Amino acid sequence: MGTALQKSLHAWKDQPELKKLLLLTAIFFGFMLVFSLNRYYTFYASYDQGIFNQVFWNSLHGRFFQSSLTSGISIGVTEDGKIPTVSFLHLAHHFVPNFLLWLPLYALFPGSATLIVLQVVLMTAGGGVLYVLARHYLQPGLSLMITASYFGAIAVIGPTFANFYEHSQIPLFTFGLLLAMEKRRWGVFWLLTVLVLGIREDAGFMLFSIGLYLLFSRRYPRVGLILCLLSFTYVTVVTNLVIPRFSDSNDVSRMHLANRFRQFVQGNPDPSTLQVLWGMLTHPIEVIKSLFTPLDRRLFYLFRQWLPLAFVPALSPSAWVLAGVPLLSLFLQSGKSALSITIRYSLVVVPGLFYGAILWWSVYANRFKPRFRRFWAGCIALSIVFAVTANPNRAFSFLIPDSFVPWVYVPLTTQWQHAGTLRQQISLIPPDASVSATTHLIPQLSGRRAILRLPMMQIRDDQGKVVEMDYLIADLWQLERYQVAFSFERQRLEEIVLLVDTLLKQNRYGILGFKEGVIVMQKGVPSNPMLRAEWNRLRQGIGG
Repeated sequence: MGTALQKSLHAWKDQPELKKLLLLTAIFFGFMLVFSLNRYYTFYASYDQGIFNQVFWNSLHGRFFQSSLTSGISIGVTEDGKIPTVSFLHLAHHFVPNFLLWLPLYALFPGSATLIVLQVVLMTAGGGVLYVLARHYLQPGLSLMITASYFGAIAVIGPTFANFYEHSQIPLFTFGLLLAMEKRRWGVFWLLTVLVLGIREDAGFMLFSIGLYLLFSRRYPRVGLILCLLSFTYVTVVTNLVIPRFSDSNDVSRMHLANRFRQFVQGNPDPSTLQVLWGMLTHPIEVIKSLFTPLDRRLFYLFRQWLPLAFVPALSPSAWVLAGVPLLSLFLQSGKSALSITIRYSLVVVPGLFYGAILWWSVYANRFKPRFRRFWAGCIALSIVFAVTANPNRAFSFLIPDSFVPWVYVPLTTQWQHAGTLRQQISLIPPDASVSATTHLIPQLSGRRAILRLPMMQIRDDQGKVVEMDYLIADLWQLERYQVAFSFERQRLEEIVLLVDTLLKQNRYGILGFKEGVIVMQKGVPSNPMLRAEWNRLRQGIGG
């Protein structure tokens, strides 16, 4: 044992890059964790953070993958007029069996903040595996630069600051899969293939691209063919046969496929994956238009993806193949979110670009000279600047105004002061009571059976009865400040003010707490007269 320890110490001394790697990893982990938790505890996390926390909370209590919050945004509720239900299965939206891997951790530390920490850990671990993967081909200094590029990438920093998402598993499992392939550890390779598929149904696009690379490069053509067939079959079966079984509204087709690929399935409100694919094959002009227009957005997206790697993926044929199918799926989607690099979708492109860059450098390592190294370091620094100044997911709203014209800015001291008021008002709501809340209060209230977003108030309980929520809580302070620049907040403020007025006139709910624009209402109780008077004064100030 002593000899092994001495060897480890000698190896540590002989590889100073390992010290740099640990320092780099620690800086990324600490930076991301501090500001992610600050975002959460100052109530800037939003709806999806609540969805996934409720999924874990319900699963911990034996009601696997159920979520009333997912029900609240399901197509049956938003378009068909159905009442949200506490037993709605999140699997009707996305097939995410990997969540069961992290359930024991959640059982030890139950709470929404645990998912924040988990996401940062997963994204950081992905960088560590990437370094080992790079070292299979490259010398330590070049491998360290590849890893620094990952930690400085906009497509890594932005999604890490987001609400918890299943996509945070992508770097760790996909880089691990590629490393297992390089080491010819085929048992581990196929295990990680299953884990990648278990991230989400469309993770198969990444595996299909890896399979194409193995075929075209002729490295492991048989493995590549199996990977292509497996991923295509998995995506097809899960989206067409498995997911629709969890909901009679067929959310995956009506909400995702029909909206994101509507140019290929015009007139079909309920398309299948195969119908979307057939629509692409039979509408080549639409495919070309979707690929290249608007051209500036697509070029800017690629620019930001390539920037931290000093644009090497643009020169690497392997990177184009490895990232090709995920990139194609993003470019062909309608709407703006697919090409927003600071949200989760950008992560599907990351493994292919970084592995493609490693393969390029394995051939052109002689170009890693001081001049290029300085240029590369500048690209990483610029990528970090772009990532921070983009204020991804409002992680830096205490530094960067959310809007310049009109001016919307809330300093850190004000954020934390208001957060204290919010926690005080939230404490008035029992942990097992049903509640409807404004968006940014949902994550910290989501560890319960029944929760919705205001102005929704009715839910179908476990007995099948339609009931109104026990409590309502709204942060009008936050809505007032942001409504001057953002139409969603303005519309939500108007809806909730009218709702409170109506409920008070009908004596259905009474005001239980009201402080600094945060109102708590309870069903079936009279309002506190002083709080009712405060509401009337605030109501006059809001107008409408």
